[in-house]
Amino acid sequence: MKKIILSAAAFLLLATAGFSQTWNWDKAHSQLIFGISHLSISEIDGTFSDVTARITSSKDDFSDAVVELTADVNSINTGNEQRNTHLKSPDFFDAAKFGTLTFKSTSFKKAGGKKYEVTGDLSFHGITKPVTLTAILNGTTVNPQSKKTVAGFKVTGTIKRSDFGIAAGFPATMLGDEVALNANAEFVKD
Repeated sequence: MKKIILSAAAFLLLATAGFSQTWNWDKAHSQLIFGISHLSISEIDGTFSDVTARITSSKDDFSDAVVELTADVNSINTGNEQRNTHLKSPDFFDAAKFGTLTFKSTSFKKAGGKKYEVTGDLSFHGITKPVTLTAILNGTTVNPQSKKTVAGFKVTGTIKRSDFGIAAGFPATMLGDEVALNANAEFVKD
């Protein structure tokens, strides 16, 4: 009898060890935003409006999370249609040739409190580079309308456009090399 109980306990331990939760990007309550300096005197912001993302984690505190994100480059929106069209051209993103931007985390480490250091591979414009971002877990709650559990994150970081071959013909005095990334994201637990 003791062997049966121990076997059952070991089975339950193994079964729960592999348990993971999946959280999906809530398109209605999330934004992927970027900002870049123009002529060294102002900043232009934009968004990618067609984004899908998923977090998979077996821990409630997300300390073992894996993040996967895909954005459609053709969904870029800076509030100016002429600029949007130019950004999709070969001068910048070359969206006809490189239509997606992807990020897959390789590490999601707690950095104190609700702060995490998220490292992963960012791929776009035909180039993949490792980047490190900062994520703040704003909290989790139950949405009173959908009755589903949601988690809110604020993610920030900086990349260099030159690392990805974006707008190589534009000097940094005209268009900044550093691009600020900012995501305000809600994820819905499956």
